[in-house]
Amino acid sequence: MPAQIRLLIIEDVPQVAQYIRQLLDPQAQIKLIDVLADGTHALAEAERLRPDVVMVDMLLQGKVKGPALIDEFRGSSLGVPIVALTVPQHPVIRSPERGIHQVLSMPFSGFDLINVVQAAFALRAEARGEIQTRMVAVYAPKGGVGKTTIAFNLAVAIARRGPRTALVDGCLQFGDLRSLLKVPLDAPSIVDLPTDRVASADLTDVLWRDPSGIDILLAPPRVEMAEMVMTRDVDKAMAMLRQAYRVVVVDLPTTISDVSLAFLDASDTILSIVTYDSTTLRNTAAVAEAFRTIGYPDDKIRYVVNRADSAGGLPVDQLESAIGRKPDFGIISDGRLVVASNNDGVPFVLTSPDSQVSKDVDAIASALLTDQRSLAVVGHG
Repeated sequence: MPAQIRLLIIEDVPQVAQYIRQLLDPQAQIKLIDVLADGTHALAEAERLRPDVVMVDMLLQGKVKGPALIDEFRGSSLGVPIVALTVPQHPVIRSPERGIHQVLSMPFSGFDLINVVQAAFALRAEARGEIQTRMVAVYAPKGGVGKTTIAFNLAVAIARRGPRTALVDGCLQFGDLRSLLKVPLDAPSIVDLPTDRVASADLTDVLWRDPSGIDILLAPPRVEMAEMVMTRDVDKAMAMLRQAYRVVVVDLPTTISDVSLAFLDASDTILSIVTYDSTTLRNTAAVAEAFRTIGYPDDKIRYVVNRADSAGGLPVDQLESAIGRKPDFGIISDGRLVVASNNDGVPFVLTSPDSQVSKDVDAIASALLTDQRSLAVVGHG
């Protein structure tokens, strides 16, 4: 199951649409991307928005009625699961072969709504034999802690284990990955994706193919171009990446904005990078509280102590107090290797796979792929 199921609703009764919005507002499992009051252009909008699930009111009025709209979706190449919304007086039978993957009858609770949408998504994925994409956001509440270096090497370490992997430069203003990898300024970026649609071919045309074996969706080449990227662009790009890749790693900026929240919401796991310095610990504690307020579950956040063997005079338990638990992973300091690799724009997990710092990153890659929580590796005696 993805971090969020993107739901599109076709409903022409405003009161029903508003009720569903109210049910979905306090939860994080399902993201309502739009409500269409007419079925005429619903299929075209679905092809543009790329929802994970579509809900159709079977009593839809207008030129295109509910059953006819479901037939349109069933005959298309979109392959999106459909939830039929109805009332007891007009019973509908679940029939995946007819394009109806789940049925939701009014009145219903928020629990009913979430369960039905999740069941529709899971049923279709199971029927296709799909393996769900894992999306990992690499975040740090303070700059200078090695976040971008870790994101790059982590993506390469994951790809070495087999899964097709994409890396996204979410640092839209300054393009940290573009700088690290010495990518030419004229290389395409996320702003080159069409604004009216995002198809697989469009995504392929803008990805940077790194010699390390991963594909990278780059940030814009100039600072002012970051304002051209909207949350809807992020949502569409992430939906397409989920379809094409087994693992997607996102390198995020330290600031929290609507766009970075779109990345964070879509992620299955947030790797929060921390170091043993007082400013980072303070910022980490503040962000942890913000994440709790947003509603992210505790197990969505995984803490990585970078330079774990360099406490810098701070007691280890001060870090645990700041984050409220033991850290999940640790990466030792190896300044000479890391700096040399960064200067060359190559991943140290490839150039020096037997070094301890590479083994630490590889351990994180392994744990993420197997979805097993690791014991903290804080220092290596």
